[in-house]
Amino acid sequence: MVAAAEASGCVNMVGFNYIRTPASQYARQLVASGEIGEITWFRGEHTEDFYADPQSPATWRTSGMSNGTMGDLSPHMINGALALIGPIVRLIAEVETVHHDRPGGTVTNDDHAQMMCRFENGAMGQMYFSRISAGRKMGYAYEITGTKGALRFDQEDQNALWLYRLEGPNATRGFTKILTGPAHPDYEPFCQGPGHGTGYQDQIIIEAKDFLTAIETRKAVWPTFRDGMEVNRVVAAALASSETKSWQDVTAF
Repeated sequence: MVAAAEASGCVNMVGFNYIRTPASQYARQLVASGEIGEITWFRGEHTEDFYADPQSPATWRTSGMSNGTMGDLSPHMINGALALIGPIVRLIAEVETVHHDRPGGTVTNDDHAQMMCRFENGAMGQMYFSRISAGRKMGYAYEITGTKGALRFDQEDQNALWLYRLEGPNATRGFTKILTGPAHPDYEPFCQGPGHGTGYQDQIIIEAKDFLTAIETRKAVWPTFRDGMEVNRVVAAALASSETKSWQDVTAF
């Protein structure tokens, strides 16, 4: 698909929308501008609990690797990590099925996974993905540490971004809660009031807007098929790492 789209010049985009919230778009700007300095560490997760109950019946979600946690949830946070920090060069991962049998059938894919990684820019990384994280409903969350500050975000409070600056008197240092508003990317079309917030459906609208813009301008828009393929390579490396219990070079996939 990547080769065909690039050879033909066809407009293409992959539907990663969580990274399109005004807060996460602003986080990308802060990282890219050097606001928190050189990035040294990243922690990301995509955790939900829709299969935390072992008595939840088997469905299409419990068969086929593409429907497991590594195929369903992990790509969103991996895409977010690549967007915020940059390429991943190597990783080690564990992928696991916790509930092997459910009412109505045997589970043939994974429930949760953990991964350590090293980014191309030298930053360390950790990620966790789960569909059995009791209490988590939309746990798309990340923390970024740099030499001049840090960022925190949690999709369950998607209109807030927490920023720490390593400056000023120690007595006044702390994370500042930034509420998204018209000054942040793609917020103003929904509401002119800061702090009033956007919802899940709005990030889908932003995604649709981006793709319609791509069609109008006849230019592919991020993330393209190639960007999606970079996510696939990380997933493939993680699955291979879990099977071989070894570090994997992502560029080999």
